[in-house]
Amino acid sequence: MAPAFMMRMQAAGVLCLLVGAMPAFPAMPGPAGSLIVAGNGPELRMIEQLARAFEKTHLGSVVDIQWEVSSRPIDRVKSGEADFAVTAQPDQALDAVPIAWDGIAVVVYIANPTKEMSTQQVAAVFSGKVTRWAAMGGEGSAIQLIDRPLNQNIRQSFEEVLGIVGQIPPSARVVRSDESAMSTVAGSLSSVAFTSLRPALDAVKYGVDVSLVIIDRVEAAEETVRDGRYKLRRPVLLLSRKATTPVAGAFAAFALSVEGQQIVGEMYVPYMP
Repeated sequence: MAPAFMMRMQAAGVLCLLVGAMPAFPAMPGPAGSLIVAGNGPELRMIEQLARAFEKTHLGSVVDIQWEVSSRPIDRVKSGEADFAVTAQPDQALDAVPIAWDGIAVVVYIANPTKEMSTQQVAAVFSGKVTRWAAMGGEGSAIQLIDRPLNQNIRQSFEEVLGIVGQIPPSARVVRSDESAMSTVAGSLSSVAFTSLRPALDAVKYGVDVSLVIIDRVEAAEETVRDGRYKLRRPVLLLSRKATTPVAGAFAAFALSVEGQQIVGEMYVPYMP
């Protein structure tokens, strides 16, 4: 089964469970019409929920979500194929609306003795300059890097924050989702991965055998991501063309509204306090 289809099916299952628990907001008058939101990363579940809530509160509006792990959402917006690209990378040719913060957790097997690293050490590990856990105070086994696809914005942000753009070795194993990254790390003393913060926190909460590495003496947590003490973080942006449609403008405004930020807060750190 294709990865993109699996992502849609998994998100749909979670959506069915969560929508019933969401507060009901009254329908609002406003522009009607359709818009397309394109993406390729772990934000799908959040965008699905924002879209469905927006449609319920903005009668006559339809949000088409086009999510393909191999796509380039920014290019689709520039070509006019999509109204929004969900990304962490701003583009000078496009307007950016920040709607959330996402911490990037460094994840290891729970039995790995390496519990803390500096930003410089994380960069050295993921750039291939350090290749054995002994250099991190752990056991002597070789480090197995778990990477993400080149086009996913979590990978792009991770490289940029660490200053290692283009330096992750080609020998790193590439997985497409946070869940795959954590299942690969669980049970493997040699492996290390990076994932979105909330799925990593949930994995620890529900007993998955992984732990989150403390970075620069700061734990990966929602409050430390929000206030910037935890340096491995990325914004979640809605990118659009300079001239956009009224319904697209209404969707961006909804994402920043009280209702929208409540939905964002289910999976990410809300951008608005």
